[in-house]
Amino acid sequence: VVTRDDVEESLKAVWQYEKDKEQLLKDMQSQVEETEQRLSVKKDERDYWLEYKNVGSKTQANKIMNLEKDIKEVKDDLHRATEYYRNTLKAMKEENDRQVLKHMKLSKEQAPENAVRYLDRNSLREIEENEWLKAEIKIYQKEVSDLKASIQHLEEENISLVTKLIDGRLQDPSV
Repeated sequence: VVTRDDVEESLKAVWQYEKDKEQLLKDMQSQVEETEQRLSVKKDERDYWLEYKNVGSKTQANKIMNLEKDIKEVKDDLHRATEYYRNTLKAMKEENDRQVLKHMKLSKEQAPENAVRYLDRNSLREIEENEWLKAEIKIYQKEVSDLKASIQHLEEENISLVTKLIDGRLQDPSV
């Protein structure tokens, strides 16, 4: 014997079962749609990478080669510029050293003149007398040198005459 309540309960269970099935079907449909969307995104990504593999990678490889060539050229230019500036710097240092030495030499030569400008009259007179004495010493040294040369010449002449006299006496004892 089946009662009305049993039938209603059975119907409610069937309806609930149907509702659950419909909900499950809706969930499955939303999962299918979501999976289709993810599949579409993955297909687009796959198409992009295939396109990149077939076309883009070649253009990227060409760009990479061009950039590497540019880098090499820049390095070569940098090397040449560095070498040029190193040589220029070396030449400039040498020129500066020459100029400094020249200036020092000129300063050394001008230092006494500059010092003389600031001396008092007594010191100036002493310097002039010192210069005059140096000139006189040179003159006397030349005269001494000349006198020594003439003394040596006279001594040689005297020795020659004495030698002749002695030779003459040896040959003729009566002289």
